[in-house]
Amino acid sequence: MQVILLQRIGRLGQMGDVVNVKDGYARNFLLPQKKALRATEENRKHFDSQRAQLEANNLELKKEAEAVAERLNGKIFVAIRSAGDTGQLYGSVATRDIAEAVTAGGFTIDRRQVILERPIKTLGVHPVRVALHPEVIVSVMLNVARSEDEADRQARGEDVTVVKEEKIELETFNPDEMFEEGTEPAEGESASE
Repeated sequence: MQVILLQRIGRLGQMGDVVNVKDGYARNFLLPQKKALRATEENRKHFDSQRAQLEANNLELKKEAEAVAERLNGKIFVAIRSAGDTGQLYGSVATRDIAEAVTAGGFTIDRRQVILERPIKTLGVHPVRVALHPEVIVSVMLNVARSEDEADRQARGEDVTVVKEEKIELETFNPDEMFEEGTEPAEGESASE
């Protein structure tokens, strides 16, 4: 299906480009999100008449995104999760969790704006990209830890996944100490009771 892009979309094109996309992608994503129009003659004329307004709106949104990007770029956010001794999480940190952590930090973003290359499944400090606008992408750090104290230690550069060697001292079992000396089992009781 041919569509006219109403904004820049990565790997597809710039605003105003007429591109071929799969029918499902157009029907289920581009058209409902108002990111594109079907490439009919009527829609082309409508787009050409509205192009200046769309470009002005896009420029305004980009300026707002750049202002937020200056404050957001490089920030560190903390996510508290349960994990094993080796640092493996019980589950993973999803885009929704990252969006909630950033929102709790004072910035409003949607989970669709979070770009994850692969799921976060271990403790540590992980880089995460956030697309505030199709042309404005910032990088933030997500500190995944088991507690606030552990998050502080990770922020200082300490590796909290190192398993400390623990010395386990086995108690020596002495069966003679189990029974008091000089006591005989009563009549009818066996020595094993």
